[in-house]
Amino acid sequence: MKKLLSCIVVLFVCTFLFLPASISAQEKGNVVTMEEVVVTATKTKEKRKDIPNAVIIMDEIDIQESPASSLGELLANELGIDWRTYGNYGGAAQQIYIRGMGGDATQVFVNGVSVNSPSLGTADVAKIPLNSIERIEVVKGSGSLLYGSGAMGGTVNIITKRPKRDKMDLKASAGYGSQDTYRLSVEQGMFLFGDFGYYLTANRRETDGFRDNSDLTHNDVSLKLVYDKGDVLDISLYGDYIDREYGRPGVEPPVGTQDVFINGEKAYNSDSASLLDKGRDEDVHAVLQVKSTPSEWISFNVKGHYTDMESISQTYYNYPWVGMYDAGESQKTWLINEVLGVEGNVEVKPYKGIKLLLGADYKDHKWDKTDVYIDTAGAERSASKTMQDEKLRSKGAFAEVQYRPCRFFKVLAGIRHEDHSTFGHEDLPRWGLIINPLERTALKLSHGKHFKSPTPNDLFWADDGMCIGNTGLKPETGWHTDATIEQNLFDDKVFVSLTYFEWNIENQITWAETNEKLTAWGTNYYTPSNVNKNNAKGCEIGTKIGPFYNLSLALDYTYTDAKEEKPNLEREPAYTPEHQFKGNLIYWSDFGMTATTTVRYVSDRGYYRSGTATSFSDILDSYWTMDLKIEQRMFDNWLFFLQGNNLFDKGYDTYMSYFTDENGLAQYGRFPGAGRSVFFSVAYEF
Repeated sequence: MKKLLSCIVVLFVCTFLFLPASISAQEKGNVVTMEEVVVTATKTKEKRKDIPNAVIIMDEIDIQESPASSLGELLANELGIDWRTYGNYGGAAQQIYIRGMGGDATQVFVNGVSVNSPSLGTADVAKIPLNSIERIEVVKGSGSLLYGSGAMGGTVNIITKRPKRDKMDLKASAGYGSQDTYRLSVEQGMFLFGDFGYYLTANRRETDGFRDNSDLTHNDVSLKLVYDKGDVLDISLYGDYIDREYGRPGVEPPVGTQDVFINGEKAYNSDSASLLDKGRDEDVHAVLQVKSTPSEWISFNVKGHYTDMESISQTYYNYPWVGMYDAGESQKTWLINEVLGVEGNVEVKPYKGIKLLLGADYKDHKWDKTDVYIDTAGAERSASKTMQDEKLRSKGAFAEVQYRPCRFFKVLAGIRHEDHSTFGHEDLPRWGLIINPLERTALKLSHGKHFKSPTPNDLFWADDGMCIGNTGLKPETGWHTDATIEQNLFDDKVFVSLTYFEWNIENQITWAETNEKLTAWGTNYYTPSNVNKNNAKGCEIGTKIGPFYNLSLALDYTYTDAKEEKPNLEREPAYTPEHQFKGNLIYWSDFGMTATTTVRYVSDRGYYRSGTATSFSDILDSYWTMDLKIEQRMFDNWLFFLQGNNLFDKGYDTYMSYFTDENGLAQYGRFPGAGRSVFFSVAYEF
């Protein structure tokens, strides 16, 4: 590890030693500057140098040049972000972890609509198609003041494409690659007449995956309608539909596992812990937004949104459980989340240097869960169906004031009051300070309180003989503090950032055994409670150099020191890497070719087989991966892409878990990461 840290330091130093004295301003590529505009950090348009948070900003060019196949892979290459996926199967969930916090501590929005699963609290970013994205803003640090529950580690805001005036956008692409993977996509946008326009995207992709029962079929479509009168009035209506069907292979069983047949059907083998489990997701999102700036001192923003997320899962059992199910039977679960919400805010500039933001939001959440047992003939077992129907409501009001008395510093302060139908209310303050001693220098300090509401799964999970929810749960709360230095050098061709962060979580909600209630077999029930605490501190070092001489280089390093506190013990949290290093090199030729190489290093991570263990029972080894993408433009309108991921076919694991074999024994295994894959595609754009 000392060698790794030494190499990282040398790389950062060398990048500055070998910078040319004169850098052309005419090179191709994006430049990170203090003048970049960010909306997510304050819900108002602010320059990077005027916000107290560390941010990540990406646009269409960044997305197209990246060798990423999904939004998760794309963000995995950015500073302070840990991308986690449940292995190498097509439908594996992908989550974003920021600064060591859980996936349920990051709120992900698409055009202002949260795409986090209300049931789980996490966002599966694998569902979001890259070709619909115009811009991504990631704001690290507490965001609960403006965004409420779950915005603890940070907020990811995705803005989809809009039509362009006096230009019609049209792009169609098709590709094929490893694991019998193919993708088809089309997008088209224009202003039809006057100030009314639209942008449409559609995608289909299929893959067999790396293992047995790891296939995926994905379809999505999105439409954005706009009525654009400029600052005076901007109305947009966005909607999307996502449909995914996939196999759920589970962990890779222990070495030596043989093919196992139950009732004449192969249940699992040495490749996959389940050859029969399946899943399906159907998501619908819609948002109507009205924005207006009638004068330079006031602006309005009103938004209404609707979400319908439905999932179906079928899980087969290898071993009979008396009174519950027989071997070869399965349990089918339907889970439906409907969220209806409205939000409004007004920005007022009463005096020079002062901005005041006032806002409120309301959400109504309906949660439906249905379970039924399916016999070996594929029919529903009589009297086995259970149904639940629960509702939650939340409302919040917030105020935020910004004051810049001179160009050298700025202060920000705000507070949110949140009311929730189950736990009552929570008050959430935040403040920030920005110092600009030089035009291209920003010293930032942010300190805010965050919280996360219990999910419906935590609150209402029905007694199934082994687990039961807890309606008495309190919200998770804590504080997030970070200090950042950002600096532009060499006519904005070099951008450097350094951040120190600390955070803590009290009343963490954790599912664990409880001796307050025993199952029919004499074992302890599992139930959620507010007994744990978490905290972490660390640093982020990043730099982007270029473009110069047709090259652009980015180097990032993140250090995280996290701790988990349980009653009577303290330990490192599972799966949290202490060190992450990322490098990105882009080359542009003079004949229309772009080549991007990305490397990622993740240090080792641990896993506990017991909730009371103080040391790791298993270690997931550290690993390096390297990705490459080559893009060639020909005849103005044609684009050819060749992409390779994990080029050196490095083996690594992402998670651990267990399955029950045909003898009723728990067999532990790992979710393997994706191996080498190659993908070729061609696109026509007009």
